[in-house]
Amino acid sequence: MRLGAHEDRELSSPQCYAFPMKLARLVVVPGLFFYLVTRVGAQAFEVAEASIAEQQKAMTEGRATSRALVQAYLNRIDAFDVHGPKLNALITLNPQALQQAEELDRERALKGPRGPLHGIPVIVKDNYNTADMQTTAGSMALLGFVPSTDAFQVRKLRQAGAVIIGKSNLHELASGITTISSSGGQTLNPYDPARNPGGSSGGTGAAIAASFAAAGMGSDTCGSIRIPSSHNNLVGLRPTKGLSSIAGIVPLSMTQDVGGPLARTVEDLAIMLDATIGEDPADAATHLKPGQVRPRFRDVLLSGALRGARIGVLESLFGDRSDDQDVIKVVRAAVEEMTKQGAVAVPVSMPGLEAMLEGSSVIDAEFQEDLAAYLAQNGKAPVGSLAEIVEKGLFHAALETGFRRRLESKGRNSEEYRKAMARRVAVTEAILKVMDEQKLDVLVYPTMKRRPARVGEAQPGSNCQLSPSTGFPAISMQAGFTADGLPVGVELFGRPLEDGNLMAMAWDYERATHHRRAPALTPGLGVRKGLAVVSWQSGANGIVTNFSFNPATNELRYTVAGSGFAKDDFLGATLHRVAKSDSGPAIAVLANRPFEKLAGTEILSSVDREKLLAGGLYLRIATRVKNAGEIRIPLTPGKP
Repeated sequence: MRLGAHEDRELSSPQCYAFPMKLARLVVVPGLFFYLVTRVGAQAFEVAEASIAEQQKAMTEGRATSRALVQAYLNRIDAFDVHGPKLNALITLNPQALQQAEELDRERALKGPRGPLHGIPVIVKDNYNTADMQTTAGSMALLGFVPSTDAFQVRKLRQAGAVIIGKSNLHELASGITTISSSGGQTLNPYDPARNPGGSSGGTGAAIAASFAAAGMGSDTCGSIRIPSSHNNLVGLRPTKGLSSIAGIVPLSMTQDVGGPLARTVEDLAIMLDATIGEDPADAATHLKPGQVRPRFRDVLLSGALRGARIGVLESLFGDRSDDQDVIKVVRAAVEEMTKQGAVAVPVSMPGLEAMLEGSSVIDAEFQEDLAAYLAQNGKAPVGSLAEIVEKGLFHAALETGFRRRLESKGRNSEEYRKAMARRVAVTEAILKVMDEQKLDVLVYPTMKRRPARVGEAQPGSNCQLSPSTGFPAISMQAGFTADGLPVGVELFGRPLEDGNLMAMAWDYERATHHRRAPALTPGLGVRKGLAVVSWQSGANGIVTNFSFNPATNELRYTVAGSGFAKDDFLGATLHRVAKSDSGPAIAVLANRPFEKLAGTEILSSVDREKLLAGGLYLRIATRVKNAGEIRIPLTPGKP
């Protein structure tokens, strides 16, 4: 469900346009300035994958305006979130975004920019309070609820000049990691829409990966910034507890909750962090001790941060199951890449760490109480408790088991809670001891041990708990891709308030590896116009096939029919990749029993999409007929 959708589609071009700002500064008649800026003497600027610095430079040079940037992103949202692969990343669009962008353009023309975020479109997760848009936290129980004030970090973004273009879907009430909710539905992964985008900030993750805004905000109680960063080829920092305020964010666990950005590059992440961190009277955790200082993130982005750094490879979080190995291989390669930049990799063994971490989460104990307190503080809230939400059935069925378990918790007064708090102390002491004894600067491990699970399936493999159990910072950064084209994240974990050190290392690593890669399904709109549906027919040995492929959705439609065969002659049909030996593995089973005719649709992965377009797939039909045996038909898009 999307509220506040824009009817304004006046810039039909996929790119944004602007009038040179030197002339624009001379035109101050309200309305006329913006007419000229967006319609006269235009130059093109492509927003897909554009960094914050690139967008600022375009506005400074008169090649773009904030209004045009907003419109370009709205066009992308319409093309890829509403249509195309239908990622369903956003719940609400800001109906005032274009007007707010125009006001910022006027301010720029008269006074100059406020800073690096002036006029930059961003997205915030829909559990951040916004006084001008609904805040649902993914729950149908909160549809239409508009808080009276902005969350602290939203207010900081507006003060920095950012334009909030919309609010993203999340796993309902931030209570999961696959991003499904009763107010937003299921968000899809732009790298493979058959898979989840991570969570709970999966809407933000999918949106930023698909270039629906320059950067976006998420929250992290146990991985909810880092998991979507891993699943969507992004970078995301879970900051030291108290570095940024959680005031105005719908809570899951006040002890473990933090808020922060997700971005395509480390520099964009640094810009967003510099704008949103700070002390807040409404959040006691933000009051630092004497001598403690918040980092200035852009200032630490200097080359050479990995040179000489001692990186503890936390073996107990790498996983040893067969299903883990595709991801683990990528992460170990990432560690090798760090050593090539001068880092020293130190194997670290901590037997029993995972069991200790499992008992240190306080989400179940705190959720009911903290949610009730938030709802009571916001008098306009349509419900007052988790119990009321569950009693009235105002939640998605996927959340029922977790919600009912949390309703049974005895809360902060329970023995379970006291044990969990004690384990948090034990985990913190054990981690600091290992880091001190081995003189480690950071620990490294996979953000997720498993690739993104298919939509509707559980998502195993999370390594989320170490950072929230200690309150120490952790950053997930792009490690590369699995063989089937799915993103993988590698996580660096550091000591409290050494967030700047993590960012510096991430910057050094990013500049050396360049693992950021845009999803093939969400290209620049100018590129997308040339990606028409391709249809073709082919056959062999009496088999006739018809195929059509839609590059906007990765949908491969097919029909298979034979002539001169008996009813049970066909045993099965599979799609295969062409390998070096000319015969490769199956990627899809079209039929596993006898058939006469066959029709259906397969959603190809990004890797198999590219193989198809390069002629690297074939159809294999198994038959009972001795002289036919195996029938093989190459898939040749665009050829008869």
